[in-house]
Order: sequence, then structure tokens, then C-alpha cells
Amino acid sequence: MNPKSAIAVVGTFDSKAEEHFFLRDRIEHRGLQVLTINVGTKGPSPFPVSIDLYEFMYKMGKLNFESRDESINAMIQEAKTQIKKLYHEGEICGIISAGGGTGTHLGTGIMHELPLGVPKVMVSTVASRDMRSTVGTKDITMIHSVADLLGVNSISGKILEIAAAGICGMVRTDWKPKAEKKRIALPFFGFITEGAEATKNALEALGYEVVAFHANGTGGMAMEELAAEGYFDGILDFATHELADDLKNGYCRGIGPERFEPVPDRSIPRLIVPGGLDCAVLEFTRRNVPEPYKDRKIFFYDFRSAIRLNIEETKILADQLSQKLNQDPANIKVLIPTKGWSEADRHGGPLYDPEMNRLFTQRLKEKLDSQIEIEEMDCHINDTAFGEMAAKVMDEMVRNVTNGEIP
Repeated sequence: MNPKSAIAVVGTFDSKAEEHFFLRDRIEHRGLQVLTINVGTKGPSPFPVSIDLYEFMYKMGKLNFESRDESINAMIQEAKTQIKKLYHEGEICGIISAGGGTGTHLGTGIMHELPLGVPKVMVSTVASRDMRSTVGTKDITMIHSVADLLGVNSISGKILEIAAAGICGMVRTDWKPKAEKKRIALPFFGFITEGAEATKNALEALGYEVVAFHANGTGGMAMEELAAEGYFDGILDFATHELADDLKNGYCRGIGPERFEPVPDRSIPRLIVPGGLDCAVLEFTRRNVPEPYKDRKIFFYDFRSAIRLNIEETKILADQLSQKLNQDPANIKVLIPTKGWSEADRHGGPLYDPEMNRLFTQRLKEKLDSQIEIEEMDCHINDTAFGEMAAKVMDEMVRNVTNGEIP
């Protein structure tokens, strides 16, 4: 932490000045500096703040008082620009905010502009709701206010005090990894955990740092964002399952168009494995199987169940994946285990269907650019031997990178 840096207390001071000044005071009580920023769209802060973006936006004519949503979006964009500038100039080392629905939208929207590792704390009245789109791929700490935020009382004060203490502790962290190593991103999910562990162990034995991501939609997109920021030397896409769930609106849905596509402005080798592409995971149990899936092979897991994909769905996934991979053929290889792609897709398992897997593989071969090498291995995805082979291929791809290109 730069001792001259401050914690940014960002919020709607026009309506919640008392709460944000309370945060300021409790942070300063712990010996840290504070930069207060008003991002309210109704009016200026009633008391002096370090930066009042309302006054700036008003003077610039950027607030549309007839369209509240447009004013809020304009404020978020301006605040993101200011926060990014302050961070890169070393003026701030963390950010905290408090609010209701609109305040949470404003606060977290601004926090999205800061990179991984910069402390971000949001005290929110709506933190107990679905925060998937609010938090997104960012390392934002959400604290439920429990009581509404209408001034500071014995309950809200306790929560705000905890938040202030939290952000102070976060910005004072000084941990660093013991050694800098080449990093490999490894997306996986529950049905292929054994294979992912074998792959991780093999990569670490080769001297790599492995950063795993839960391939739950958000996890895959977070990995893509960090790859674009230059965090990884290679991507071992062990779980392409997110494509299947996105197709069927399943549990691990929510990937954006960037998933599996070339990393912008970077040449990063990517090894593709069809982990979990045998099934889509949906939220139902054996007691309430939806009518359209009663004739499918089903793996009852917990509150979720996996359905075996049919011929049409399998072809669609092969087409979608090949279309994405063909955009960057020089950086792509595909490794396919022939004895199954998940714990349920193996001999005797509830989703075992080798013919369907062969259909996918054949379709992929037909659609992929001829530059892309496809290797098949006579084992199951969770076999140790497959994990070791995946690590070996990934290692070769990384080693072959020359001047940002794979020859």
C-alpha cells in the first residue's frame, strides 16, 4: 500500500451523506486517508467532499433530468473514468460505497473499472438478492446492510463500522507469491474434478502456477477478462461445459460472446478439452423432472441434474465451438478423451453414450480449420493419464510460443 494513497468513499452523498461521512470518519479513525466522491444525480453533496461529480456533470450538461436512467449511466461512465485515473496516478488504493438498489448499481458499476486485487467493498440493502450481474466477474465484497440505510443507528452503524474495518484491513495486505512462474488458467467444474486435479498436479510438476476457475458461466468469463489483462501464458480449457449450459439455459449459463474466442491483442495458446460437453446441468431433482426431459438419460446430482445432450444439441455445440476456435487456429489444439467427458459419462454411468461423443468429434473435425490439431486419447477425462497428457500438450504449446506467435 502506498502510504500516500487514500480509500475512495464513493456514493450518493445527495441522499446518503450521513452514511458515507460515517464511513469516512471510521476509516480515518484507523489512520488511513479518505477521498470522498459524490456520484449522486439528484443534487450536490450537502457538505464538502473531495470531488463532487454532480457539480461537474451539471456544468457540462451531461445530466438528463427527464431520463433518470440516462443520468445514472452517464454518471457511472464519468465516475469510472475518474476512478481509473485516480488509481493509475496512485491516489487511491481501495474503494467503498453504501446504498440501496440505485446506490448499489452506481457503486458496483464504478468498482468494475478497477483491476483484480484492488479492495472493493459494497454495503448494500439488496445484497441478499441475486448479485450475479451486479458483482459479475469482479472481486467485489458485498455486505448485506440487514436494516435499510436511512441515517446511522445502532444497527446500520455496526454494519458500516464492520465495512470500514474491512476495507482498512484489505488495503493493508502485503502478501506476494513466493516466486513468479508462468501461469496457466484451468477452468473446470465438479463432474471433472479428478481430471482437473491430475492436470494441475502435472502442470505444477512442470514448474507452472495453475489458476483454476469454476466453469459456471461467470468463472469462464472472469478467466477471459484476466487473460486479456495479460495474466496467463496459456489457457487449458478443461471444461467447455459452459457452452452446453448456455445452450440449454442451465446452471452454468451466462457466458458472453468472448468465451472461447481469441484473447484481444494477445497470442495465448489454448488447449481445448470437451469436459462436460456430454450434458447440460439444470435445476431439478428426480421428484420433478420436466416433461421435455423425461425420456433423456439423467444424472441426478443434488438439487441439480444433468441431462444427456441429443443429436441436434451435440451438432450445435460442435458448430459453435468450431466457429469460435477457427478465429485463432494458430493458437489452438484439441485433446479428446474417448472413454467419456464427465464422471457420469463413463462405462456403466447414467450418461454414457460413446456414439454421441463420436458424433461430436466427427462434426468438430469437419468444421475445424485444418491448422487445428485434434488428438484423441484412449482414456476417460478423469483418468490421471489424461491429466498428465493435457499438461504435457499445454507445456509444449507454451514452449513453442516465439515472439508472441505459435509457429
